[in-house]
Amino acid sequence: MSDKPTPMLPWPAEDLSAFGPVETQKLGRVQHYVGRVMHRNWVSIPHVTHHDDADITGFEQRRKAWNSAHPAQKRALLPALVKASVDALRRYPQFNSALSADGATLYARQYFHIGIAVDVPAGLLVPVVRDCDQKDSAQIAAEIAALSDKARGKGLSMDEMSGGCFTLSSLGHIGGTGFTPIINAPEVAILGICRARSQFLPDKAGNPELRLLLPLSLSYDHRVINGADAARFVCAIGESLATYEFN
Repeated sequence: MSDKPTPMLPWPAEDLSAFGPVETQKLGRVQHYVGRVMHRNWVSIPHVTHHDDADITGFEQRRKAWNSAHPAQKRALLPALVKASVDALRRYPQFNSALSADGATLYARQYFHIGIAVDVPAGLLVPVVRDCDQKDSAQIAAEIAALSDKARGKGLSMDEMSGGCFTLSSLGHIGGTGFTPIINAPEVAILGICRARSQFLPDKAGNPELRLLLPLSLSYDHRVINGADAARFVCAIGESLATYEFN
């Protein structure tokens, strides 16, 4: 018996027009490139996704109180998630590492650059906000806004999309209850965020209490990270949000 792996079957070469009208459209340059990157990352990295909910009831109460008191300096969730991610990366530094192409060497980063996935007409771009440990949420929010506007306009340079340690991909403005985001190599993890939902949960006395839950989906490289650490990492993000102070 041969030890050679069975080759992948070829892509179906059907004449789709035989079944009905078909309109042909070439993929855009950006979408085609991003698709190739996603395919490489998916087939090269053993992905596992851990799903959990973060209780952001208190966080949202404090955020709304801040925004009411400071209408010219309103705060949003995403910059707070960036800061919470930095806290979690500090507690669990294996998430702030990079694996070499041959899988034999692990590089421990000593900086905290966070990528933010941005949905643009041409595809998906991931600008990187650098040194998030040295910036407050207002500075991070301003950079996210500026980079997102640039991504949707004239586009981003490769330098503005390079050097990320960890990526956030948010669908909260659209919906969903969970998904499996694809890791942005050479990073070893990515966090997906969906829309927060209200749900009754028992309080300490067993009585129903309405809480606001944020669905989080952490995809991680199982060559570097195990399931227990993934669960702890997501819990750490929830703990950071629970104690997050606006300023």
